[in-house]
Amino acid sequence: MVLPLFSGDPGRVIEVARESEDLGFDGVFAFDHFFPPGGPPEAPSLEVFTTLAAVAASTERVAVGTLVARASLRPVGLLAKTAAWLDAASGGRLILGIGTGDGTDRAEHDTYGIPMFGRDDRRAHLEETLEALGALFAGDAYAGGRLVPPIDGPLLPPPARPGGPPIWVAGLAEPVVRLAGRRAHGWNGWGIDADAFAAKAAVLDEEASAAGRTAEPTWAGIVLVGEDREQVGRLLERRRERGMADEVWAGTPSELAAFLRRLEAAGATWAVLVHAGPKDRRELVAREVLPELSRTL
Repeated sequence: MVLPLFSGDPGRVIEVARESEDLGFDGVFAFDHFFPPGGPPEAPSLEVFTTLAAVAASTERVAVGTLVARASLRPVGLLAKTAAWLDAASGGRLILGIGTGDGTDRAEHDTYGIPMFGRDDRRAHLEETLEALGALFAGDAYAGGRLVPPIDGPLLPPPARPGGPPIWVAGLAEPVVRLAGRRAHGWNGWGIDADAFAAKAAVLDEEASAAGRTAEPTWAGIVLVGEDREQVGRLLERRRERGMADEVWAGTPSELAAFLRRLEAAGATWAVLVHAGPKDRRELVAREVLPELSRTL
């Protein structure tokens, strides 16, 4: 589940995390934005790492993850230190999703006075960031690159797991998918259909295999689940009336289970859901989708 950081309500976020754990979900994830994308700077958004620290202290089992941390928002040494501590404090439950961000994020950079690279340099910086994180998580120094300076470390306390938490790289462009195959533990594809996901997962596997390693494909997106097709139609119409984006998967619980099975057949190890619609959708999915998956996956 994706946590409601845009609510600006820490208590609500903790409540959703605990509820997700109690309902049987495997992980809770959070966006990394200073205010909602496309929204005004006055709109609320909780900071991702401090929020996940509170969530980790309030839960016992679920993974806690960033979906995704933006590489250029924090100096790499600070990102490594923060992630290592959060992995240790959570007992090895952190998943560090990371990405470059895109043009829609520029307003956040301008508002908070944080420089933003152009597209090609964002990708080069992400690759150097992955190299630096790998070295620091392993207890080594990072020699430095064109965009990321040398970092001596060490990270103390170290991450809970040798080599650090798993790192997912997010992005749909083929160079980013290939970067994930070369450098990361996984790749996350946002909002694409099962066929497109399968094609990207094949590219990921090709690049990882060429590097003599493996990387897991993962999916994330907005889902709108209705109790039946009639309710799905009503909920979609309500979104359109409110001017909300159509970039959402929509269907019944049985259709969601079928979609998740298609993702699994394409190699997906995780599906991270942003629930649209009524507030009880987590309960609906837990009640009608999770048991179906346990019988079929």
